[in-house]
Amino acid sequence: MTDMTYPLVILALWGVSIGGVSWCVLTAAGRITYVTLADGQRKERRLPVIMRLLLPLAPNVNGLFRGDIFANSRRKTDRKLVACGLDEVVTSKDFLALRVLVPIVFGSLLCATIAFALPGIPGKVGRIVVERSEIIYGLMVLLAVAYPGSWLRKTLRQRHRQIQKELPFVLDLLTLSVEAGMDFMSAVQRILGRRDMGALGEELVRAVREIQLGKTRRQSLSDMADRIDHSDVYSVISALVQADEMGVSLGAILRIQADQIRLRRFQRAEKLANEAPV
Repeated sequence: MTDMTYPLVILALWGVSIGGVSWCVLTAAGRITYVTLADGQRKERRLPVIMRLLLPLAPNVNGLFRGDIFANSRRKTDRKLVACGLDEVVTSKDFLALRVLVPIVFGSLLCATIAFALPGIPGKVGRIVVERSEIIYGLMVLLAVAYPGSWLRKTLRQRHRQIQKELPFVLDLLTLSVEAGMDFMSAVQRILGRRDMGALGEELVRAVREIQLGKTRRQSLSDMADRIDHSDVYSVISALVQADEMGVSLGAILRIQADQIRLRRFQRAEKLANEAPV
């Protein structure tokens, strides 16, 4: 056998083993990729493969995060999960457990894989890599530690961008419907029935369902703003709540808010365009 054959065989066996285990666990954990909305619809929530593999093991570790010392971390994580629409998929304690499991399990697997592969790298490059192997191991572990939090922040940014994109058009449709004589809730339900279900639509469905179950419109909209946790939504909801309290026409308020949201979108795009050359 040549010098390269042994590491390649080990890597192939390692890959087959990981693939078999991954297939079994993913099959068993397939249910965690869906959440049920308030109107009975099912929406897919894609967790990364790494987290889907380790989520069944999270209950064995999440007991470490039940103490008061982690109360603030649980609260912040829970707020982000709710804003991402993942609160029915994974709890804050389980997600904190994943932040421990991912570097322990996959960091170790990556380091072991590299350790098997390093001896097979020929020439000067191989010697340099072997000499720097400790740095490579450290980087792999750091990447594994940072991955869960980085993925959650990226998911939150994507959801907020989707809501920012949908918000002005939903406000325009609400304005036209309210000014045509429809009440606010009927207008919302009509829009939801005629649009594709996006992130904003999911939150509106939940708000409508809460109102149907007895919660006041003001409280339901305020809770929706807290769930989404975005400045544009806070601005629109606070304006609607104030209009409801003061008896101001909703049509005028909605039109003003739609114009302001579009202005802010234009300003953000202009800022990005100015920063592009830099």
